[in-house]
Amino acid sequence: MIKTLAKSIREYKRSSVLSPVFVSIEVVLECLMPLVIMAFIAAINRGGAEGETLKMSTIWYYGGILLAMALLSLCTGMLSGRFAARASAGFAKNLRKDMYYAIQDYSFSNIDKFSTSSLVTRQTTDVTNVQMAYMMIIRVAIRCPLMLVFSLVMAFIVNPGIAWIFLALVPVLAAVLVLVIFRTHPIFERVFKKYDNMNRSVREDIKGIRVVKSFVREDFERKKFKNASEEVCKEFTLAERIMAVNTPVMQFCIWLSFLLIFLMGALLTRSGSPVQEDQLTVLIMYASQILSAVMQLSMVLVMIIIARTSAERIVEVLNEKSNIVSPEDAVKEVRDGDIVFDNVSFKYSQTAEKFALASVNLHIKSGQTIGILGGTGASKSTLVNLIPRLYDATEGAVYVGGVDVRKYDLETLRNKVAMVLQKNVLFSGTIKDNLRWGKEDATDDEMLRVCKLACADDFIQAFPDKYDTYIEQGGTNVSGGQKQRLCIARALLKDPKVLILDDSTSAVDTKTDAMIRRSFREQIPNVTKIIIAQRVSSVQDADQIIVMDGGRINAIGTHEELLASNEIYKEVYYSQNKVGSAAPAEGGQANA
Repeated sequence: MIKTLAKSIREYKRSSVLSPVFVSIEVVLECLMPLVIMAFIAAINRGGAEGETLKMSTIWYYGGILLAMALLSLCTGMLSGRFAARASAGFAKNLRKDMYYAIQDYSFSNIDKFSTSSLVTRQTTDVTNVQMAYMMIIRVAIRCPLMLVFSLVMAFIVNPGIAWIFLALVPVLAAVLVLVIFRTHPIFERVFKKYDNMNRSVREDIKGIRVVKSFVREDFERKKFKNASEEVCKEFTLAERIMAVNTPVMQFCIWLSFLLIFLMGALLTRSGSPVQEDQLTVLIMYASQILSAVMQLSMVLVMIIIARTSAERIVEVLNEKSNIVSPEDAVKEVRDGDIVFDNVSFKYSQTAEKFALASVNLHIKSGQTIGILGGTGASKSTLVNLIPRLYDATEGAVYVGGVDVRKYDLETLRNKVAMVLQKNVLFSGTIKDNLRWGKEDATDDEMLRVCKLACADDFIQAFPDKYDTYIEQGGTNVSGGQKQRLCIARALLKDPKVLILDDSTSAVDTKTDAMIRRSFREQIPNVTKIIIAQRVSSVQDADQIIVMDGGRINAIGTHEELLASNEIYKEVYYSQNKVGSAAPAEGGQANA
């Protein structure tokens, strides 16, 4: 895990090294200052014992040394903090960047493993936790152990007899810390899963706010969010309650150490080994430094406990490798839109018992228009998702242009197999910005041509800003039909060999739907067109219509052939054309 995270430090290695260096200098200076104070007190006592007046030169001498050391300690501390802040902020920036890039490379099956809310939490809350922990590690976590060791060494130099008190108290504090760590880590693991649930609740509510308001479900959504946030609060409260043990234990040990120092000093003095005033003063200072270091270390460990869970979640994303990648010596050109399914079966999970798609054998000639019809859950989308290799076939092979899709360069294949998905997505930006997702350097004439093909130019021209009209996130300021036509135009701009419309004209009226299909037939006759639809009218003029049922191909034929021979097709057709009682009587076969 640490090795994976360390790769994101990169250009901030220098700052990550300089911060501990400067904090080490700061610690050394702070540990030497009590010795200077002890020498100063000894000089005062020596002058008083000899009946001499303390000279101002002595005060200036020791005062000057202390002032210089304090200023140097301040400067090194500030530099350490500056480098720590720069390193941690840069580390977090690189982590987010690496996670984002990793997610961009995921295949659909990789994305299916993570929820959207979980990925958002990992990119925000989890990275922030790791950032804070990293800043503490390269500064406070270096400072505290050094302070602890140096102060203990100095305490033994000053008075070995009393210094044993510190060694007796440190294991007690360490035991408490270990107990806290083991008790709180499982709680934080649960907390971040509940964070995901809370973020999911917020995301769903905001994304579906129109549905929420139309069904007057605001109270239900409030209650759902309240429950999710209370779950997070409950777990955090439990963890904080356990961690709260730290502070009173630390305070108790600090005051106990003071008491034991005075007690041991008195006992040693009575036994004939007097403890000098300067030694006692310095030992109290070292006691404060030692126990303060342990207290700060406990805070660091608490932060690390929280960050450990976050780090594990981040590493899950970074270590998740796409199972769909371009092969070596990949094919860089798609010859044509010829498509072959050779005994293809597919399931979304290797552990699934049932195939989502089973024993599919299919040949689509280049330039053909193919319609796909079937009920909900018939695996229509699953079938076409295998063509641009959004998923890999579990068994069998899919060929495009006579080449197995697994041998193509992914970018080449997906540029030539344009797909308009069921869920049409537009991004914030102008209409031109959205269209140029299909081709970055598209000219105005090219955009005009594809928009006319998709019957989108008419409504675009009606906007005041025309093609410079701003589209809100998700395309909320255009209608469903307009959104679908813009997505079709965007796909056409790729100049594909294969165009797949996955129920992409469902929000378009039948007249416009017919115009789009006529434009395709006349303007792009050499492009293989695959149209998934619920309306028979959208596919009835296709060269071939595929009827799917239960993940298998039930029948293939033209509209007339299927109407005469296929029960599923006849049922759909007659139900949509409202001639269910008359038609079967004439044909003698169909059930209305």
